[in-house]
Amino acid sequence: MKFAEDLRAGNIIKMGKDLFVIIKAEYFRAARSNAVIKTKYKNMSTGAVSEAVLKTDEKLDDVRLDKRVMQFLYESDGMYAFMDQESFDQIEIPKEDLGDNVNFIKEQDNVDILIYEGRPVSVELPKAVVLKITYTETGVRGDTSGKVLKPATVETGYTVQVPIFCNIDDSIRIDTTTGQYVERVK
Repeated sequence: MKFAEDLRAGNIIKMGKDLFVIIKAEYFRAARSNAVIKTKYKNMSTGAVSEAVLKTDEKLDDVRLDKRVMQFLYESDGMYAFMDQESFDQIEIPKEDLGDNVNFIKEQDNVDILIYEGRPVSVELPKAVVLKITYTETGVRGDTSGKVLKPATVETGYTVQVPIFCNIDDSIRIDTTTGQYVERVK
């Protein structure tokens, strides 16, 4: 069993007889301190996308998955190709099944592929990844009142808010669960 508050993008849950991949899970504190999780999920067999609001203490059926380390090779027409490091078998996973995880995967990265009954269903990422900034505006000197952030595009095409001291070609650590800047890496 898994509680709704533990859901993250890429998690696989079972409701009834169907498997669902979580595309997006956002935590909200509602009125009278009742917290809820707003989820967007995809049915793995039909491909239908649905949304639901769950109470944080709601229990869901967790699915036992096999995990294999695979290398991300390339993306073509919305399909992400991965290669098993031991057998050299290649598999493809649709972009929709990966959800927001595509923002943090670059070519040649090794990731954990989750497999259910011989079928790849999702990717499990580390808690944080290091990516290089490919584009950002230069910070304005003297604009330092409070926490000043600016948009920066990283090598995967993802745009994240970073402090003004970050520049093009800097490497930064990004939290994969929130998609937010953590620190600049030397």
